[in-house]
Amino acid sequence: MLEANSLTLGYGDTKIIEDLQLTIPEGEITVFVGANGCGKSTLLRSLARLIKPQVGGIVLDGEQLRRYSTKEVAKKLAILPQTPLAPEGLTVLQLVKQGRYPHQSWIKQWSNEDEAIVDRVLELTNMKDFAERTVDSLSGGQRQRAWIAMTLAQKTNIILLDEPTTYLDLAHQIEILDLLFELNEIENRTVVMVLHDLNLACRYAHHIVAICDKNIYAQGKPEDIITPQMVNDVFSMSCEIGKDPLFGTPLCIPYGKGRKI
Repeated sequence: MLEANSLTLGYGDTKIIEDLQLTIPEGEITVFVGANGCGKSTLLRSLARLIKPQVGGIVLDGEQLRRYSTKEVAKKLAILPQTPLAPEGLTVLQLVKQGRYPHQSWIKQWSNEDEAIVDRVLELTNMKDFAERTVDSLSGGQRQRAWIAMTLAQKTNIILLDEPTTYLDLAHQIEILDLLFELNEIENRTVVMVLHDLNLACRYAHHIVAICDKNIYAQGKPEDIITPQMVNDVFSMSCEIGKDPLFGTPLCIPYGKGRKI
């Protein structure tokens, strides 16, 4: 279980998140939504101990996250930041293999199990044909899939992803979100994501956390919290909420200018 208790985050005197209380539902997909600059990514990074709280703390499996060693944290949760960088000349295979390093020691070296996991995640992310390519030679979408493969190779029970569909075309967005959905369904992995597409968030999330004014505006099942009032308050946008014709989940239809037929 992953929790934030009385959490305040910020940079200097600027508060980004203030006195926030949050429990991430175990074995579910949670999506953070909100306007640009509201603190979604900051909150996600703090859950992975990449940002130190000004006040409060993060609890993982009943223990303060700060008390775990870096290697222990890496065995329990994996994070894919928004704009990760790889050293020049690093191949996709070398990058993905790094996901297995937390599971190794001077006693337990690279194993057949590690090899099988790396091979599997390359296949799952459709990156097998790019294994020997350098990461810096890939397109934005291919690079993103390589980083997702590395994150999955850690084989943690909790996966944190900051805008994992960035740089991906529509087909690959669905492909990656389907993959994360299957990992949750089949392996009961807890997935926490930041997504900008509210309709995709509603389709894939069991639990949505809407962030506004430095705290949680609303949280719960998409069908319970996604309303025109919520969208207006959180995104400053007028809309109608319909029903996704394929999945029955909330469908946000924004007002604005456009071509009529």
